[in-house]
Amino acid sequence: MKKAKKISGILAIVIIIAAVILLFSSTIVTKENEYTLVKRFGKIEHVIDRAGLSLRTPFLDTIAVIPKNIQFYDMKESDVITMDKKAMVADSYVLWKVENPIVFAQTLNSNVVLAENRIDTTVYNAMKNVISSLAQADVISGRDGTLNNAFMENIGDAMNQYGIELIAVETKHLDLPSDNKAAVFDRMISERAQIAATYTAEGESEAQKIQNTTDKEIAISISNAEAKAAKIIAEGEAGYMKILSDAYSNKERSEFYTFIRSLDAARASLSGTDKTLILSSDSPIAQIFYKID
Repeated sequence: MKKAKKISGILAIVIIIAAVILLFSSTIVTKENEYTLVKRFGKIEHVIDRAGLSLRTPFLDTIAVIPKNIQFYDMKESDVITMDKKAMVADSYVLWKVENPIVFAQTLNSNVVLAENRIDTTVYNAMKNVISSLAQADVISGRDGTLNNAFMENIGDAMNQYGIELIAVETKHLDLPSDNKAAVFDRMISERAQIAATYTAEGESEAQKIQNTTDKEIAISISNAEAKAAKIIAEGEAGYMKILSDAYSNKERSEFYTFIRSLDAARASLSGTDKTLILSSDSPIAQIFYKID
């Protein structure tokens, strides 16, 4: 009886262990940052792209896990040659992700290292193609992001065949070899100084032309204004002389005008607090008053 109970206990334990093994064999845990590929006899049955628990056929289905989040690949430094046959050192990194997990699994066997090797070759070839079509000065000035955009355009959709999307190619370091960096920079500074001197000379020449034109226009304007002013003055003096001529051409007007002028002269001579005017009998002003009846 005890032996039967012992056997029953062992059998129960075996059943429980088998049940646990069966449960784990039929359960799939998918994380937020990964794809799970369910395969049966090497053929992909379906892809699980949502986090959580799911079931599979135990002992028949196998799974492969592929990263779903953005991956960072740091490329090794490499030498590149510019269009003017100048050597440069490039150090870049790539941001990428699996866009199509089925294609990724079929072409790269779900292997991230193999994917990075393909990325390294493709990006390096694009860098060589772009930089070899540019002069060294343009490469250096393009480090503001222009080169990175050119790399991406050159790559195009080449990685789609692997189910990979390249998000960005960023350059950490793109510079001259240390042994000739100083000489190249000195030459570039000299060239830029010559260009700046040319622009300065052209600007000064243009400024002088504008100044000469302005001075000429001002001189003409002043001359025209002076001529117009002289004409107005001459016309005024002519009018004044005509008024005098008309005034003295008539005896009555002449006497009246002489009288008024004499009064103005007498008034002008009275200044200060003393308002006494003393005239000799032969004074022209006195003669005016003597003639008054």
